[in-house]
Amino acid sequence: MEASKLIQTLVDKLEQWLTSFVAYLPNLAMAIVIFFIFLFVARYIERFSKKQLMKVHFDETISGFLSRLIFLGILVAGIMMSLSILNLTGTVTSILAGLGIIGLALGFAFQDTAANFMSGIYITFQQPYAIGDVIETHDGVMGNVVDINLRVTKVKTFDGPMVYVPNRFLFQENFTNYTEEGRRRIRVDVGVSYGEDLEKVERIALEAVRDVPGRIANEDVSLFWKGFGDSSIDFSVNIWLEYSRENRAYISAKNQAIKNIKKAFDANDIMIPFPIRTLDFGIKGGVQLHEEMDKAANVRSMGGSQGQ
Repeated sequence: MEASKLIQTLVDKLEQWLTSFVAYLPNLAMAIVIFFIFLFVARYIERFSKKQLMKVHFDETISGFLSRLIFLGILVAGIMMSLSILNLTGTVTSILAGLGIIGLALGFAFQDTAANFMSGIYITFQQPYAIGDVIETHDGVMGNVVDINLRVTKVKTFDGPMVYVPNRFLFQENFTNYTEEGRRRIRVDVGVSYGEDLEKVERIALEAVRDVPGRIANEDVSLFWKGFGDSSIDFSVNIWLEYSRENRAYISAKNQAIKNIKKAFDANDIMIPFPIRTLDFGIKGGVQLHEEMDKAANVRSMGGSQGQ
């Protein structure tokens, strides 16, 4: 008897749920349709707004960020309307309150992620660097910026690997942007023999690098004498080179400058010396090798005479 009552209660409950579900079907179908309509509209407006923002000279990264915010806003509005159609307004309030608490907890748990996110927003709008720039981080990562998102900046190094740099490091630490100014200086260090005419060396070295590809024509080539080295008198030749996102021929230009200087010096009998070392012998030094050998031979001969 008790079992039959339990079964009957279960059947009644299932019938009640089924009746409620059938009654909710129109609202559920309408809510699903409304959600997908908002999703379709959000995606269309995201693409459209990104194109329009780029037409008004917004950067691609900023345009992508703003269009994504528009997409999320429309999508949230669609979710809220769908839940309202299902008469789940109270549930919506509870969800929002729960999301607020969860967001606060996650903020403490993921402080580094939050810092990267805020740094990404700053970088996106302030643009200390942009896609295509050559940057070098404080810990020596150097390469081309290929992507900037709200968490990391992707830098493709000149050796090939892709490095993901957290945005907070680029926000909090110093870094170098080589392409922002549109030019970069090449410095070639050279040394010549002490016997050379320095005026002649200076004239020939400056003339040799004037036709380096990419050199800025209205910037004079300069030469600075650095000092007296161990085997040479050292100087550096400085050339200003065009250096932008489109033109980054720094290595090839420096290679050409070195070859031009070597070729010009060879043609004018100017010697670039190799290191020279003088070996001193004896306790006090200053004794030449043949003198030390003669002294040793005399000691051996005296020892032989005494033995006889």
